[in-house]
Amino acid sequence: MHNNQLLFDTEIPLVMGIINLTPDSFYYGNRFAADEKLLAKIENMLDNGADIIDFGGYSTRPGAEFINSDEEIERLTAGLEIVLKKFPDILVSIDTFRADVAENMVKKFGVKIINDIGGGTLDSKMFDTIAKLKVAYILMHTRGNPQNMKFLTDYQNVTTEVFDFLQKNIAQLRNLGVENIIADLGFGFAKNTEQNYELLANLPLFKELNVPLLVGVSRKSMISNILKTEPADSLNGTTVVNTIALINGANILRVHDVKEARQAIAIYLRYKNYNN
Repeated sequence: MHNNQLLFDTEIPLVMGIINLTPDSFYYGNRFAADEKLLAKIENMLDNGADIIDFGGYSTRPGAEFINSDEEIERLTAGLEIVLKKFPDILVSIDTFRADVAENMVKKFGVKIINDIGGGTLDSKMFDTIAKLKVAYILMHTRGNPQNMKFLTDYQNVTTEVFDFLQKNIAQLRNLGVENIIADLGFGFAKNTEQNYELLANLPLFKELNVPLLVGVSRKSMISNILKTEPADSLNGTTVVNTIALINGANILRVHDVKEARQAIAIYLRYKNYNN
């Protein structure tokens, strides 16, 4: 059985596979009902080397439809009941910004990781809940909510402001006794294309936070905008950006396409052997 310590063995970067148990994922290739298709997708991710599977019941794409906690819990429960029956030992992460959803999933399914796109800003109870549950926590920088974040991209210095947000909240979590913290700069969340690339270039500065860094750029508009393509045609660009992220210090890649991420890691590790 995996445990949280696995997250901190980052000699070899980890791959987190994305499963959206939602009807409105921004990338059409990742919409699954809780059925055999879902199980086949997870089996494929595991076969290709996924270390963590991140389940979301609330689409956080820009302009996503609002749903309440009960519906989010219902979607997650339906999916996880099927998945954990077949794959009881997978390391599960839950993508939620709601403390009550996090608590429900940890108590019901023994979930080990909560991936909070709100970084505590969308639910004032989240940090205390994480401390009480003693699970690993992915702290992401964002502004606003999925409905309005695309309008909140005015920064004096995006790198400094994201760093300060993460540093301040890591300190707050540590004071509450949270041990396992992962930082996510929040690519695409309240950031425009140029700001995303500035953060990517400055990723090495974030190693000073002394926590693992998760990078989630998979098929996002920061890639499709440059390539003038759709998310469905952005796999090659995603692999390029993931490779840059690895060179700049990423410890976990959150992706739709596990096989290609694992291939990028294999090549990065070989390159790293000759670049120390």
